[in-house]
Amino acid sequence: MTGWVVCGVVLAVASGFGLWRAARDGRLRVRPKDGAVRLSAVELGAELGERATLVQFSTAFCQPCRATRRVLAEVAAMVDGVAHVEVDAEQQLELVRRLEILRTPTVLVLDSTGRVVRRAAGQPRRPDVIAALGEAV
Repeated sequence: MTGWVVCGVVLAVASGFGLWRAARDGRLRVRPKDGAVRLSAVELGAELGERATLVQFSTAFCQPCRATRRVLAEVAAMVDGVAHVEVDAEQQLELVRRLEILRTPTVLVLDSTGRVVRRAAGQPRRPDVIAALGEAV
């Protein structure tokens, strides 16, 4: 009987964690310390957009990174003055550590000055990216 109780508790905790993780995955949110972070074109290896920049940290074997790349490229093409920059996390380890990137894909939304205004760990949805751009522009 004790084994069944333990099994039930483990399943309940694992299910709760899975639901919590799914709800947070890909959400563009504000972290208090991100507002003070500014990125330059030199650090990113590409020019910043006139109005905003979508920065994606990816790795070669990241499956959700491919879908994220498509979403961000489509949004950048829809909105004038917005650039999409993809950074290889494996090649830019110093920048990854400084920005506390823990998983890929991680998306940063920068304003025209390079200040981080939003961040998402995981694959963001197109409407969320468009809404975050509204704040950056």
